[in-house]
Amino acid sequence: MENLMVSIKTLDPQIPIPYYASEGASGMDLHAYLEEAITLFPGERRLVRTGLLIELPLGFEAQIRPRSGLALKKGVTVLNAPGTIDSDYRGEIGVVLINHGQEPVGIEPLERIAQMVVCPYTKVMWKPTNDLSETQRGSGGFGSTTI
Repeated sequence: MENLMVSIKTLDPQIPIPYYASEGASGMDLHAYLEEAITLFPGERRLVRTGLLIELPLGFEAQIRPRSGLALKKGVTVLNAPGTIDSDYRGEIGVVLINHGQEPVGIEPLERIAQMVVCPYTKVMWKPTNDLSETQRGSGGFGSTTI
C-alpha cells in the first residue's frame, strides 16, 4: 500500500497532528481546539474547531466520522456524518457535534472528538436516458429488499 502525502497546517503547536493508532486503522482522531471546556446539553449541536487545515490532492476527500467510544459512552456524535472535506477547501476543519444523550456532556480542550478518513472519489458524468436496465428489486423503496 502506497502512502499519500498531504500537507497539514496547525493553528497551535499543541494540536496533535492526526495519526493512525494501529496498523489496521483507517481513521485518525481529531481533537477539540478549545480555549476552555464546553458543555453540550441534551439535543444541542455545536461546531467544534480542530485547529487543522489540510491540502488534499485532487481526487481525494476527507470524511469526518463519529468516534464510537464518544457515541456509546456519552451519546455524542457527528451530526452530518460523514462530513466531507473537499480537496479545494483550505479553511479550518470543524466538526458538528450533537449530544443525543440525556445528560449534559463536557468537551475538554484537545479531547478526541471525531475521526478523519481520507478516501479517493470518482467524478460522475451523467448520461440522460429514458430507459434503465431491469433488476430483481426494481423501483422498490426503503425496506424492499428481501433476504
